[in-house]
Amino acid sequence: MTTYSGNQQVKSGYYLSTRSFAVEVIGDQGGTLPGDTTTRYLAVPFPALLAIAPVVGLGFVLSLPLVGFALVGYALVRRVSGHVSERAGALAATVAPPQATGAAYLGGREGEKKNDEVSPEIEKLEKEVSDQRKDS
Repeated sequence: MTTYSGNQQVKSGYYLSTRSFAVEVIGDQGGTLPGDTTTRYLAVPFPALLAIAPVVGLGFVLSLPLVGFALVGYALVRRVSGHVSERAGALAATVAPPQATGAAYLGGREGEKKNDEVSPEIEKLEKEVSDQRKDS
């Protein structure tokens, strides 16, 4: 069997797509195969096509129940894992330390004992800053 690519000029005949297993029929005058250049086709004689078509159909019939079971399983897993992820998010929000955007966490907390040993330069600087804020 000869291999052709999509968008290629071919003679009349039957061409099987290797990607979708679809059969393209090209008329007496010949024509162009559908698809882009990455789509591959096999030229199939008519008697071989009569043997291939039932096998491809059987593959689809056998795979449909498997697809159905897989989709049911996927839906169940999504439902269970969705509840778990909601609960995990609530737990993470409860356990996480409280943080406020823009807060100065290195400045200490209210009610903490402050260091009594402050250098005179820092006290002078604090007084200048507070005076400038009052003037503004």
